Amino acid sequence: MNVFIIAAVTADGFIARSGTHEADWTGGEDKKVFVKLTKQAGTIVMGSRTFATIGRALPDRRNIVYTSKPDSITADGIETTNESPVELIDRLSKEGVSTLAVCGGSAIYDLFMRAGVVDEIYLTIVPKLFGAGMPLFAGSLDCDLELIDTETLGKDTLLLHYRVIQAI
Repeated sequence: MNVFIIAAVTADGFIARSGTHEADWTGGEDKKVFVKLTKQAGTIVMGSRTFATIGRALPDRRNIVYTSKPDSITADGIETTNESPVELIDRLSKEGVSTLAVCGGSAIYDLFMRAGVVDEIYLTIVPKLFGAGMPLFAGSLDCDLELIDTETLGKDTLLLHYRVIQAI
């Protein structure tokens, strides 16, 4: 299964000002890329705080939300899980899923990176500075990336596509 992270970050590396900050700052170009890539994937996973900023299932995608309180999420079209990333990927593979988009936030990105299951990262660099906020990853990592492609989105926004180099 191909597993990719998709995220938008400020030029100083933050995905949000806080855990409740909506992704309304990323711009239309980033939103188009997000919709395109996540619909192509077909299955997306996010944390409960990220889901709370959206509040509904994203259409035309299988929506899975990580939570320790599955009864607290009652939105239609949402599946909940607390499986490890390896268990989730194994189950989804057996169900015929071939691609999984990991859509945030920091703790979920970190969880999947530490599990060693992420193959690619799509990172939109938005020309904005927060100075402080939610980092892309919740903890420190040491991982090498290989740049696959770059694309200019609009006048000042870049999409970077990386391959994750797995440690042996």
